[in-house]
Amino acid sequence: MFGRIYALIVKEMLLLWKDRRMRFVVLMPPLIQVLVFTFAATFEVRHVPLGVWNEDGTAASRELVRRFTDSNAFDFAGNIDNPQALRDWIDSQKASAVLHIDPRFSADLAANRPARVQLIIDGRRSNVALIVQNYAATIVATYNRETLAAGTLMADAGPQIEVRAWYNPNLDSQWYILPALNALVVMVMVMLINALSVARERELGTFDQLLVTPLRPFEILIGKVTPSLIIAAAEAFGILAVAVFAFGLPFRGSLPWFGISFIIFLLSAIGIGLAISSVAKTQQQAILGVFIFLAPAIILSGMATPIDNMPPWCQTLSLINPVRYMIDLTRSLYLRDPTVPLILHQLWPMMIIGTVTLGFATLLFRRRLG
Repeated sequence: MFGRIYALIVKEMLLLWKDRRMRFVVLMPPLIQVLVFTFAATFEVRHVPLGVWNEDGTAASRELVRRFTDSNAFDFAGNIDNPQALRDWIDSQKASAVLHIDPRFSADLAANRPARVQLIIDGRRSNVALIVQNYAATIVATYNRETLAAGTLMADAGPQIEVRAWYNPNLDSQWYILPALNALVVMVMVMLINALSVARERELGTFDQLLVTPLRPFEILIGKVTPSLIIAAAEAFGILAVAVFAFGLPFRGSLPWFGISFIIFLLSAIGIGLAISSVAKTQQQAILGVFIFLAPAIILSGMATPIDNMPPWCQTLSLINPVRYMIDLTRSLYLRDPTVPLILHQLWPMMIIGTVTLGFATLLFRRRLG
């Protein structure tokens, strides 16, 4: 019995190794995923863009600003001098945090009173905001401890940090996760439907029947894309309703822009799914191709870990990932009412990605039909 089992094991191992496609599947995806996960999946928060609104301008306030900008946690993004600029920088994500120093800062220090320092954080990424809040508290506590030891301050005096998180004041993790899941769940569904579409037809033998119909290749492609697009768009609005009415999330954006954004995003995902379907010969190969794409795409989307903390090559690679733009846009539509320029800033990369992926899928589809 053991001899027969051993012979069968050897036979299966030889089949796996001799099949060129299976060698690629066994060796390359795990290697690629380990490399991407190792560099991109980090829960450390470093080099957070920090805007500075220093209304005091004295040596004491400049010293506190220097402690923020010299730390590895923050990168100086620029000076701000009015509330509207502060709002614009947070809205456009030019700064993830803004340090606001009160004009009475040095006077309060000289009088040995608590001096007001405010840190305004972008609460759309609640995990980053919590870590940034702790970094800021540590920097201010160190400043107080060192100045107290030097005898320049009395106990209970010195800078007192006040943190405000915009768009997610309680830093509720559901407000951070559910908008991202809205984009991810719909993308997984639409990619699977389209990846299995042509592969299933070919496996069942009905693909040849399409070739003898009067339908042209482009018409067949539209016929396969449209149902999944309708279903996915309906599912996106269904998840939105569940998030708002069952979990109490706000939705402050525009419903028409929400629908337009998802259609553009779904077209890019459909193009990737159809390209996988055109290459795969079986449904199993199609499913495997989808998950090979999804694993690094989710990691590079910025859902769990900040893209800013990834190595430069990972950040560059994320630029061709449509999920990155849709997660940012979905969170903005849920938690605030973004302006049209901010919406278009996230939409135009997805439009380019969708055009390329759908064009590539059409070429592969025509070659299969030919």
